Amino acid sequence: MSILKYRDLVKMRDEELDDELSRLESELIQERSISASGGAPTNPSSIGQIKKDIARIKTVQRERRGVNAGL
Repeated sequence: MSILKYRDLVKMRDEELDDELSRLESELIQERSISASGGAPTNPSSIGQIKKDIARIKTVQRERRGVNAGL
């Protein structure tokens, strides 16, 4: 798992962002299920990092839609 940088996300196409977002969301579900079942995750900070990466992708998507598009 690598940390996604904002500048790299801006360069990606919309389809690539959607694919990466779905991959990260499924990875987050997997990590949470391991943690909930009492298992120790391989990297304790992985859940937090995945959540931050998801937030970065959603921010880029929101910016592309326009500032006030969601209001």
